[in-house]
Amino acid sequence: MSYDFKKIEAKWQKKWEEKKVFQVKENSKKKKYYVLEMYPYPSGYGIHMGHAFNYSIGDIRARFKRMQGFNVLYPMGYDSFGLPAENAAIKFKSHPKIFTDEAIKNFVKQQKALGLSYDWSRVLWSHDSEYYKWNQWIFLKMFEKGLVYRKKALVNWCQKCDTVLANEQVHNGKCWRHEDTEVQIKNLEQWFIKTTEYADEILKMVDKLEWPERIKTMQKNWIGRSEGVEIDFEVSSSAGGTKWKVFTTRPDTIYGVTFMVVSAQHPKLMELVTEREKRKAEDFLKKIKSVKQEDIDKLDKEGVFTGTYARHPITGEKIPVWAGNFVLADYGSGMVMAVPAHDQRDFEFAEKYGLGIIPVIKPLDVRTPLLKGHGKAITEPGIMLNSRQFDGMNSEVAKEKITDFLVNKRIAKRTVQFKLKDWLVSRQRYWGTPIPMIYCDKCGILPASEKDLPVKLPEKVVFGKGNPLETNKEFLNVKCPDCKGKAKRETDTMDTFFDSSWYYLRFCDSKNKKEIFDRKKVKYWMPVDSYIGGAEHATMHLIYARFFTKVLRDMKFLDFDEPFKKLFNQGMVHASDGFVMSKSRGNVVDPSEIVKQFGADTLRLFLVSNGSPDKDFNWDSRGIEGIHKFLNKAHDFLQKTKPSSSSKKTESKLNKSTKEITEDIENLRYNIAIIKIRQLFDYISEEGRISKKDVQSFVKLISPFMPHLAEEFWEKLGNKGFISLEKWPEADEKKIDESIEKEEQAIDKIVNDINNVVRIIKEKQDKEFTKAFIYVIPKEKNLVSKNINSIEKRTGLKVQVFASNDSKKYDPEEKSKNAKPGKPGIYLE
Repeated sequence: MSYDFKKIEAKWQKKWEEKKVFQVKENSKKKKYYVLEMYPYPSGYGIHMGHAFNYSIGDIRARFKRMQGFNVLYPMGYDSFGLPAENAAIKFKSHPKIFTDEAIKNFVKQQKALGLSYDWSRVLWSHDSEYYKWNQWIFLKMFEKGLVYRKKALVNWCQKCDTVLANEQVHNGKCWRHEDTEVQIKNLEQWFIKTTEYADEILKMVDKLEWPERIKTMQKNWIGRSEGVEIDFEVSSSAGGTKWKVFTTRPDTIYGVTFMVVSAQHPKLMELVTEREKRKAEDFLKKIKSVKQEDIDKLDKEGVFTGTYARHPITGEKIPVWAGNFVLADYGSGMVMAVPAHDQRDFEFAEKYGLGIIPVIKPLDVRTPLLKGHGKAITEPGIMLNSRQFDGMNSEVAKEKITDFLVNKRIAKRTVQFKLKDWLVSRQRYWGTPIPMIYCDKCGILPASEKDLPVKLPEKVVFGKGNPLETNKEFLNVKCPDCKGKAKRETDTMDTFFDSSWYYLRFCDSKNKKEIFDRKKVKYWMPVDSYIGGAEHATMHLIYARFFTKVLRDMKFLDFDEPFKKLFNQGMVHASDGFVMSKSRGNVVDPSEIVKQFGADTLRLFLVSNGSPDKDFNWDSRGIEGIHKFLNKAHDFLQKTKPSSSSKKTESKLNKSTKEITEDIENLRYNIAIIKIRQLFDYISEEGRISKKDVQSFVKLISPFMPHLAEEFWEKLGNKGFISLEKWPEADEKKIDESIEKEEQAIDKIVNDINNVVRIIKEKQDKEFTKAFIYVIPKEKNLVSKNINSIEKRTGLKVQVFASNDSKKYDPEEKSKNAKPGKPGIYLE
């Protein structure tokens, strides 16, 4: 019979909420500990198994630290703005706010059913104007500091929707809603944030973070610092001669440049295209259906001649300028020098279009320099050739010498480039934070006044064509803050990554209506001690959050450099078929259904039992049933147990387990901690006799994992208050008897040996056994004899023990001769 988990879990969830058990305030007398999971999007489908896994990891951490005496901040909020809610609202002819409010209500209900110990008094969501007001305030502060600017950028455009599409809405070059409509690329004015201003500091501080090494590596690669040279190339065009600053990390190859490539997405491309080449260029550009990097990467490397030439900065030779689909518009100036002899991509492009190839580096181990048709570029260092006064020089030395030469001629400068680009933060969408800027024909572009914040999203809008904000006159038309004349609001909204870049700070003071947060409260709680979430956020959210922290620090609102002290990436829960759970595959296991069937404590314990929490694992319905059986056994035993006194062996095992389990939980080895808890329970239930103090310690050990049952047991033992707020048990190392532990290990080994022999013979001979005869060296006989009951229980066999030198022993196959210290002989019947 299953214990009444529904009644027990509902009872304690209600009590926790009524007594506000997990609400916290700043307390200078207590050490703080801030646990936080990454800001979740409240999907209309509710929480999935990955959420349940993530939240279980965080909640166990929070409960453990709370019992260790820390003042624990453990809040929850919802990343509720964004495209999914807007798309769903359009699809179901609803409103994003209605859709989102319902989704959050469902999320909260499911999270509470898991027994998560959040401080619900601090809950927040992005679409609350009391939250996004401070998004707008931060934007204005960044604008004041020169960290926000506006420039043209390429976007995906759907003619039928009459709006910009996010990259996620472009499917195979077509609009997600109009599958017959090819996406166009438009060059529109967009708002940017200067993340590159902090690129060096963000990169330098990566190594100091207590984060997984792979995340740190991903951040370094994403930021991508490159030291190189910016060389001036004069380019003739229909608009006249212009100077293009071309970045390279290979100045040693300057004499091998045979053509230039400008990005096909460059806003000034058509200025370079001559009338003669215009038709070819336009046809070429039509092939580019998306500004999505993944789509660009899939394209064959192609290009078209612009009809324009650049002038080689040293030799003065004419170099053809091509447009290519593989050069990024925001890499340097958007134009690169092509050296096909020493760059494989350039080599393939030159071969395809019959362009020149001039080798300027001869490999040390190859006699013949690269010639056209050789098949590949030479990319390794070597000896310079075809490079005038630099011939014969080692190419690594030549890098510096040629750079000095170019710098001295004032046609180049040393510089640093980053792969990290400024953040395009504006979105032509409705469901997001309105950008607080105003356009006046007389005064230009102006920031909204802080006293007018928040600039609220109007609720009465019409979806279907274009950005709904552009057709809402009440929102759009406004007075200019300077001349008081007619003006218009910005209709773009902010990228939702803006919302999640600082939410962890707002949790410290989430109800403050006068300021973004009380600096004293933030000083007490921050930084986050344990931040838990997926590795997929390594290169966007985590970089933006670090950037925001540094900006607010420099504005004197914060006094620390990094937002997250420790980062933990949980694994993924796959379906039993090994695939990621998805509705389309029909392999989803709903955590709410598991809670209804087995209870929250069972689900929590199962999710962290399968392996290390940072590893992926497959769902196993047999596993959940096994965990539920264990909880039933624990419930039955603790309900019936009448505390008495503990043996020295019990005290030793309990204190040793307490020491090890504490270390395991501290280091997020939850699965190992649970193995030890179950082993300890097996011993206690077999022993049958335990003191009240020791049984209370055991209940405390299980409390972070199965909090509802632990509260029930705590009350049953006659205690008042909540075990969730009790002190974590401390191991008394004086009571740990290593000799007892060694004896235990010896018995474990005997049991394993017997079970292995039984299994092997059964597999080979299909033979069953009822008796086991154990032969040990004389001095080990007492140890084994006093543990006969345990051995019999764990093997299912009737056991007899003999000293190997016992002349009256029963030993038909002389197995006693096999007895050695710590290794008995075994005979089965």
